[in-house]
Amino acid sequence: MKNYILTAIAIAVLNPVSGQDSTRTEKPFTVSGYLETYYNYDFNKPANNTTPGFLYNFNRAREVNLNLGFIKGSYRTDHVRANLALATGTYVNANYASEPGVLKNMYEANIGFRISKQKNLWIDAGIMPSHIGFESAIGKDNRTLTRSLVAENSPYFESGVKLGFTSEDEKWYLAALYLNGWQRIQRVDHNSTPAFGTQLTFKPSSAVTLNYSTFMGNDKPDSLKQMRYYHNLYSLFQVNEKFGFITGFDLGMERAVNGNHFNHWYTPVVIVHYAVSHRVNVAARGEYFKDKKGVLITTALKEGFQTFGISANIDVAVLPGLLWRLEVRNLAGRDAIFEKNDLKRHNNTFATTSLSFSFQ
Repeated sequence: MKNYILTAIAIAVLNPVSGQDSTRTEKPFTVSGYLETYYNYDFNKPANNTTPGFLYNFNRAREVNLNLGFIKGSYRTDHVRANLALATGTYVNANYASEPGVLKNMYEANIGFRISKQKNLWIDAGIMPSHIGFESAIGKDNRTLTRSLVAENSPYFESGVKLGFTSEDEKWYLAALYLNGWQRIQRVDHNSTPAFGTQLTFKPSSAVTLNYSTFMGNDKPDSLKQMRYYHNLYSLFQVNEKFGFITGFDLGMERAVNGNHFNHWYTPVVIVHYAVSHRVNVAARGEYFKDKKGVLITTALKEGFQTFGISANIDVAVLPGLLWRLEVRNLAGRDAIFEKNDLKRHNNTFATTSLSFSFQ
């Protein structure tokens, strides 16, 4: 049955329905794809060849593997848009583990329509990229090879309905969302509580982007009543043609099990990037993640998860669409939260390389 469903989906994507605007010069239907292979060397040499559980990209160690591969069909006119992408890879295995059946392979599946002839106002529904954060699952679109701790522990995707508005001068973007939960396609069993999100983006110029996104909802069964509130702020600055930097700060809180107080976590991150040439780019990252009560990242230690991270990477555009990357990363915990040869350690170092190819 699964093969029949996937075949039907592929036929529907590759043969869009009639009703296209014959006056448009651009083709309304396009096909794109992305593949990202990698090798990740974990210096702590885990016996199960898996990196720590709070890392969801490049999480297989000491082996060549596929992080993400997808094929995507997109349809767009002035008043209708739709996207369908099927994906596989270790990123999918880690991030979609709780989704049932063929939903595990649904990277994107959404339909939108413009509800105003005069304004750029759209309603989109389905499975969409997350409105939280400046990093995505598509490696080539990020300044660093691996993802920041804040990206790995906040949603990459979401399912629901979004009302989005872009101003005429394209400097402002506002969105309100009704969601099934915190990085969920299918709602948690015994949960009937809707989740909500907002996004406000301001681009005063092509060199500056300021963003504030939020999430509010209970991602657990109704009986627990553990409301979660999340604030995501980031800024992108392109100082000149070669140099730019990114700053981010996220703050979350979730009601404790006993309901008497909230547990908090927060994470700042800074990324600087420099174009050595039109083919070579370098970047460096500094970050900190504090989750003392283990809301998102659990440990058996009293002080919870409190970890600093630094990384440096180089990117080389080998050919159009073909990108090679190399990164060295170190994570240092306040306590001995890592493990090597059955011994607890304060540090974990990784050397990761990837080769990605994209087309459209």
